[in-house]
Amino acid sequence: MNAQRKQRLTIVLMIVFGASVAVGLTAYALSQNINLFYSPSQISMGEAPADTRIRAGGMVVEGSIRRDPNSLKVEFDITDYAHTTRVEYVGILPDLFREGQGIVAQGMLDQGGRFVASEVLAKHDENYMSPEIAEALAVAGEMPKMPASAAKEY
Repeated sequence: MNAQRKQRLTIVLMIVFGASVAVGLTAYALSQNINLFYSPSQISMGEAPADTRIRAGGMVVEGSIRRDPNSLKVEFDITDYAHTTRVEYVGILPDLFREGQGIVAQGMLDQGGRFVASEVLAKHDENYMSPEIAEALAVAGEMPKMPASAAKEY
């Protein structure tokens, strides 16, 4: 093999190697930022991974909100009407957060099975429900009563 051909082959191999490293690092970074959604039933059955950032959503159980009077710590239960999951959150809850409403919380399951939320999102009006929550409630067979105008959103 002559010197010029060897030099071209080396350049091509370096480009392929560099592109492979870039694709690998990009795939790794994207996999670390994926937040999969799990319903309370999936969390209760152990399908959700512990110590991994996930999203959980459902309806806030009536009478389940417990606030610590000395801090911003709040505990509440979410349900898909088949199973219930306890959520622990430290921070200010959204204005639209209340019992009987759908929420999506982002956080991690600890080793004890408690969901520790880092962010809580509440629906933005009375006719909207997150597609993930609507699907989880439909699977459980417990779709909430809704106005006829909102039925097409589900």
